[in-house]
Amino acid sequence: MKRILIDSSPLIALFDSSDKYHLASVEFIKTNKSELITTLASITETLHLLDFNQNAQIDFLTWANAGAIAIEPITLDDLSRIRDLTIKYADLPMDFADACLVFLAENLNINQIATIDRDFDVYRLNGKEPFTTLIK
Repeated sequence: MKRILIDSSPLIALFDSSDKYHLASVEFIKTNKSELITTLASITETLHLLDFNQNAQIDFLTWANAGAIAIEPITLDDLSRIRDLTIKYADLPMDFADACLVFLAENLNINQIATIDRDFDVYRLNGKEPFTTLIK
């Protein structure tokens, strides 16, 4: 099965009906046929930004636990490259969750990402290859 990355932005929009990207995120999830890969950093960011509604947080956790997404681990050994990415994109600035996703993209050779975040239009895999963003 094809694998793509998913950022926290469509996950938040999916569980926040007032988000302007809610319908686009719902449509993406309904039509997606690929395995969705993310990191614990993106899960944490999603839950933090859904903190306005505990039911939304519980719904998200239930959905994720049902197998809707796969979580790839980030280890202590990975932090050096994540640090380098954070420094490289400091002018944006790149947050930890985004750095983890770019790191995973490089290591898993995945250049497609479900995101609403325009920073992924700037990020490059291994310094040269652009991402293909799947939600506009």
